[in-house]
Amino acid sequence: MKFAIALRALANERRLQILEWLRDPRRHFPEQVDGDLVKDGVCGLLIAEKLGVSAPTVSEHMRVLTSAKLVRARRIKQWTMYKRDETAIAALKRAIRDGL
Repeated sequence: MKFAIALRALANERRLQILEWLRDPRRHFPEQVDGDLVKDGVCGLLIAEKLGVSAPTVSEHMRVLTSAKLVRARRIKQWTMYKRDETAIAALKRAIRDGL
């Protein structure tokens, strides 16, 4: 993981909010028709709706988080589901704690 990329991804309040929601998706999102919220991830459209932004805007936020390896994307039918990468997040936390 490139730490500078991850830190830039976290420097945005909306992306931090998305990561917080994805920590406990059942609490923050309604059930979806395709895919399990926890196992498969949350549909980008549900994230856009909750954030109050357009689909292209949330796609850009998710692209940044995915590029930073903080979130994994998975296609199910025509939907893109997003899930936190807990291993990468833990590694980043350790690196920050240890002074990079």
